[in-house]
Amino acid sequence: MATLFTRIINGEIPCYKVAEDEHYFAFLDINPMAEGHTLVIPKKEDDYIFHLDDETYSGLMLFAKRVALALERAVPCKRIGVAVMGMEVPHVHVHLVPLQRESDLSIEKPKLHLPDETMSEIAEKIASEWRKM
Repeated sequence: MATLFTRIINGEIPCYKVAEDEHYFAFLDINPMAEGHTLVIPKKEDDYIFHLDDETYSGLMLFAKRVALALERAVPCKRIGVAVMGMEVPHVHVHLVPLQRESDLSIEKPKLHLPDETMSEIAEKIASEWRKM
């Protein structure tokens, strides 16, 4: 059965997409740690990042780097934090989180609840920067 993320890629579940190519997909996390919190995933389903073949793994990281640079231009922050936990959805995903301080990347902190309009605006800003690259 397709994972939640595969269903998002296939357009069965809506998302705030920020970037996509033939092999990878990036969209805003709906329970963000910070404004602009983005998930980057391979289109190929796999449950664990270190089970990816080398080409998919390195491609994912290069795609995530490009998304992070676009995110950094779109959302004011000191850095973009990176985390790979992958316990909540059985599909490899890289979290890119705009940071003002290290604690912004804590999974313990309360998640933000942003209105659809705000999420759409953020997604478009990141997508716009992505298209410039």
